[in-house]
Amino acid sequence: MKIKGRSIWVALAVIISLALVFSCAKEKEPYKVGAVFSVTGRASFLGEPEKKTAEMIAEAINNTGGINGHRLELILYDDESDETKCVLAVKRLIKKDNVPVIIGPSLSGNTMAVVKVANDEQVPLVSCAASNKIVTPVAERKWIFKVPQSDTHAVEKIYDYLLKNGMTKIAIMSVSTGFGASGREELLRIAPQVGIEILADERYGPKDTDITAQLTRIRGTGAQAIVNWSVGPTQVLAVKNWRDLGMTSIPFFQSHGFGSPKNIELAAGAAEGVFCPLGKVNIPLLIADDDPQKKVIMLYNEAYEQKYNEPISSFGGHAWDSLNLVVDAMRSVGPDSAKIRDYIENRKKFVGQHGVFNFSPTDHNGLTKEAFEMVVVKDNTWALAP
Repeated sequence: MKIKGRSIWVALAVIISLALVFSCAKEKEPYKVGAVFSVTGRASFLGEPEKKTAEMIAEAINNTGGINGHRLELILYDDESDETKCVLAVKRLIKKDNVPVIIGPSLSGNTMAVVKVANDEQVPLVSCAASNKIVTPVAERKWIFKVPQSDTHAVEKIYDYLLKNGMTKIAIMSVSTGFGASGREELLRIAPQVGIEILADERYGPKDTDITAQLTRIRGTGAQAIVNWSVGPTQVLAVKNWRDLGMTSIPFFQSHGFGSPKNIELAAGAAEGVFCPLGKVNIPLLIADDDPQKKVIMLYNEAYEQKYNEPISSFGGHAWDSLNLVVDAMRSVGPDSAKIRDYIENRKKFVGQHGVFNFSPTDHNGLTKEAFEMVVVKDNTWALAP
């Protein structure tokens, strides 16, 4: 049967319409982003706010039109704070889910366990963990970035404060995990460069329930300050033991891993007077109105507290920075792994929760010690250190 006259044009219109429908459907496929966080396990205090933050951001992006009209599909796995499960999750994201980019993991040790996987598969990974080893040497970390300030920056900020206040003889304590080992290495490396003498170097395990022996040994050294490097229950335990031993005349400094209001709460008053370097995301009301981070920090604080009825932490801020950085790249270059990697590596003046990032081919973190503020626990909350 032949189609003639008007029927031909109708048929053509139908064909063209169907072609356009299929073309648009193809063009508007979701943009995938993989995520691996320690939502459960010993580091759930890191992964839970990261998960909540990432999901909140993805929902907001999709409610406002997606990424250039493409829905953001966040594929998120819980590594349960376990390195082996983290590796399996990253491999699944790459091989099965076909994501072009990954944010996370939460822990330094877990990130180090997947660095080779991401590099070999040439999928950019933006870590939410702090160790400087994650992104150095850059030549061996081509596809790896991170958004938390480095332990190097935290050590530099603490040492600057110690020297400004005439404290040159200190004791250090660290947990025997990837985060603790990396921080300890930087504490030891930088000290002689700036004129600080380390009188004691104590270590403990992540499952230890008492650190009084280490603190007792420190008490007899004449140390003018104590710097503790850990995350999780041991950083709270260290503070409690320090106060129980009546050692408050020796100022106590924590790493940036202490950056959660829950730690102050868990310390039950023992953290009063404890110092630590924190990103500005933790102290939105204490930063100047003309600070370039002020607007994004206030918006994040308000949105998170309204949605989850709990205060933000440093760690949720890491998820904010990593996901928004990736979305920023996708808006410019689409879901191409190599183009995303190149975009991030050359991104300047990206305003985030933890600083204004300036990445480069020689710096896959993009921050300096100036991304930190020294704070002190005062009246069970954060205050700027005097």
